[in-house]
Amino acid sequence: MKKSSITRRDFIASSTLAGVSVMLGAKALGNSSNIKPLSSLRKIGSLEVSPIGLGCMNMAGVYNERMPKEAMIQVIRKAYENGVDFLDTAEVYGPFYSEEIVGEAIKPFRNKINLATKVGFSFNSNGGFAGKSSRPDSIRKAVDGCLQRLQTDVIDLCYLHRADGHTPAEDVAGAFKDLIKEGKIKNYGLSEVSPAFIKSAHSVHPVSALQSEYSILERVMEHEVLPLCEELGIAFVPWGPLTRGFLTGRFDKNTTYGFRRAQVPYLRKENLEANFKLLDFVKEKALEKNVTPAQWSLAWLLAQKPFIVPIPGTTNENHLMENIGGLNLSFTQNELADIRTSIEAIEVKGVRAPESVHTNL
Repeated sequence: MKKSSITRRDFIASSTLAGVSVMLGAKALGNSSNIKPLSSLRKIGSLEVSPIGLGCMNMAGVYNERMPKEAMIQVIRKAYENGVDFLDTAEVYGPFYSEEIVGEAIKPFRNKINLATKVGFSFNSNGGFAGKSSRPDSIRKAVDGCLQRLQTDVIDLCYLHRADGHTPAEDVAGAFKDLIKEGKIKNYGLSEVSPAFIKSAHSVHPVSALQSEYSILERVMEHEVLPLCEELGIAFVPWGPLTRGFLTGRFDKNTTYGFRRAQVPYLRKENLEANFKLLDFVKEKALEKNVTPAQWSLAWLLAQKPFIVPIPGTTNENHLMENIGGLNLSFTQNELADIRTSIEAIEVKGVRAPESVHTNL
């Protein structure tokens, strides 16, 4: 009889039965030294960070309801206790609520973690969204607000969340350069911008990180962007490494998605039949390694380049531990080559066209 794949439900059941041990591929996770030895740290500008970070967007309620602050503080502290020292948030998440959660959570160990946030939007007097803004004065004002909410005197990595389409990249980089000189931030990054924008910003002050969507399903960043990051020494921080949960295997062909997921092209009904073929491949390969599809997908992403640091988001401690378990899986070069041949033979739908990398989202 053919063995079925290991689902997130299986993982949670195994974790519960094992007590303090959890199923993490070939080995169980003990303390942080098992998952974050010095040699496994990855560089982002002046920072050395854990190979996997924690995305804190959904704590503020984006694909789900807004989560209770105390419960999310426990998730963040659980991540820290298990070696995750790179946290990602943004002013627009909530807005502001995610930063407030993170700021409270990290107070006992602020100087032992790397804190990233993002700016680039404006808000009205009621805290409502009022559009993109990359102007230097807007960036400066936003950073001051982030510092207050995060309860810190310096931000380790601050991104421009989205370019506004009007402010030159050189002006954006100049604003961040000044903030670095003033000691308010240590490094700056960009998100979902074109190679031309990256080069222009980098010419003013080195860009430390680029954050854009990248996964085994959505691979458009492999066109020009990842090679550029490698050339310029820019770390790449993939958001959506598990494609809104699709690569965890939690959904099937009968799933009805909520509003936010339903708007994602590769999750639309007309594209799912094709994309489930890729998911079936991921499940098959994960089963061969005795890991979950999520763990396999994260491990594959980590294996693409040594400067990639995915930030899977979660509000669930079990899912957090599952994601961390991806660090225990590795691939040989022959395995990676075989995987590449296989995935390129699978037609996926609803993903971005290569030429779209030249557009700032």
